[in-house]
Amino acid sequence: MKIVNVSFVAGLSSYYFDDQSAIKQGAKQDGFIYLGQPVTPGFNAVRQRGEVISVILQLENGQYAVGDCCAVQYSGAGGRDPLFLAEHYLRMLDRQVKPMMIGMDARNFLSNSRKVESLRIDDQVLHTAIRYGISQALLEAAALSSNRLKVEVICDAYDLAIPKSRVALFAQSGDDRYASVDKMLMKRVDALPHGLINNIPDKLGYQGEKLIEYIQWIVSRVDKVALLANLDDGYKPDLHIDVYGTIGKLFEDDLDKIDNYLRQLKAAAGDLNLYVEGPIDMGSVDAQINVLGQIKDRIDRDLEGLFIVADEWCNTKQDIVNFVDAKCCHMVQIKTPDLGCIHNVVEAVLYCKEKGVAAYQGGTCNETDVSARACVHIAMASQPARLLVKPGMGFDEGMHIVNNEMERVLAMLEMQAPDH
Repeated sequence: MKIVNVSFVAGLSSYYFDDQSAIKQGAKQDGFIYLGQPVTPGFNAVRQRGEVISVILQLENGQYAVGDCCAVQYSGAGGRDPLFLAEHYLRMLDRQVKPMMIGMDARNFLSNSRKVESLRIDDQVLHTAIRYGISQALLEAAALSSNRLKVEVICDAYDLAIPKSRVALFAQSGDDRYASVDKMLMKRVDALPHGLINNIPDKLGYQGEKLIEYIQWIVSRVDKVALLANLDDGYKPDLHIDVYGTIGKLFEDDLDKIDNYLRQLKAAAGDLNLYVEGPIDMGSVDAQINVLGQIKDRIDRDLEGLFIVADEWCNTKQDIVNFVDAKCCHMVQIKTPDLGCIHNVVEAVLYCKEKGVAAYQGGTCNETDVSARACVHIAMASQPARLLVKPGMGFDEGMHIVNNEMERVLAMLEMQAPDH
C-alpha cells in the first residue's frame, strides 16, 4: 500500500507556548496573559498561542492517515528544540519532505519512521515536533494499510505482547490547582496533580511553605471527596508534583537544604507515595545527572515513599539512556514531542523497563487529540509506569480523550481474541 499524496496544514494546539525562563524570572500574569518581555529566543511574548502542523497522508486505496506536529509548552527551555511556529516550516515541508514521502510503502512503519528520524535538510535534522507528527501519521498509515490497530502495529514491530490491561494515568492541573484536584479525585486518576509549581513567590513559597500546605490540602481532600461523592473503594492515588527546578533555586542548590525540604514534603504527603519531578535545574545534562543522583542517593539511604523524577535536560532518547544508566532518578519522564519520531518513545520506555527505572510517558498540554490518541497506543504497547492525561490544561477534556481511547482499544482487542 503506497502513500500517493501528502499535505501539511497549519492548526492550533490545545494550549499555549510559555517562555519558562521569563516566568521563572518573575513575569506576572494579567488575566491569562503574562506581562513583560520574553527572554527565550523565538518568543514574541511570554505567552503565545500554541500551533501545530497536521500531516495528512493519502493512501492508494483512498484512505487518509493523520498525525499532528506538536511542541512542548516550554519550548526552547532545558535544551529543547526552539519555538515551533507553523509558518516557519510549511514551505520546507511541502518542497523537501513531501517528495521523499510519496511512494513509501505504508505498511513499513518502523523503517519509514527511522527514515524520517535520520532525514537531513540543509544538513540539519527536522525539528522534533515535525518528526513527532509525521511518525504519528506513518503509524496510522501502517495500521490502515494492514487492517490492524495502531497498538498492534507497534507490538508486531517490537515483538511485544498484546496488552490486556490499562496503563496508569497521571493528570495535570495547570494553574487551577484546587478545583482540578477534586475533579481528579472524583474520576479516580492514578497519579495527580502535577501542580505546575513553576515559580517561588506564588506557588512554592519563600520558605517552601506554600507547596507543603498544598500537599497537605490534597491529602485531606482524598477522604473528603470520597465521602462527599459517595465513593468508598479504598482509592489511594500517588502524588506527583512538578517543581521545574524551583526547589534548587529557592535553596541555592544547597543539597542539605534540598534534602531536608524534600523530607518535609514527604511528611506532608503522609502514607501516599510522593513523586517530585525536576527538583533542581543545573543547566546542562552532565551537571543535572550528577546532582540529581546525589539527591536520590540521600533519599535512598533511609526514606521510603519519595521518588525523584527526571525531566529537565532529559529530552532525547540518548539523554534518557544516560540518565537511566547513571541511576540518578527513580523515574524518567519521556516527554513524547521532544523525542522526535514515536519509535524513539517506544524504545525509551522499553530501555527504562529493562534497566529497572520507572518510565513515565509524558508529553505536554500543548498537544492535540490526534497526538494524545496516538500516545495511548504507544503506551499500551510498551506499558510504561504511567501515561500523561493530555492535551490541554482543563483535565476533563484530556481525561476523556486518553481514558476512552484506552478503553475502546482494550475492547477492540478483546473482540479480536479467538475465544471471544
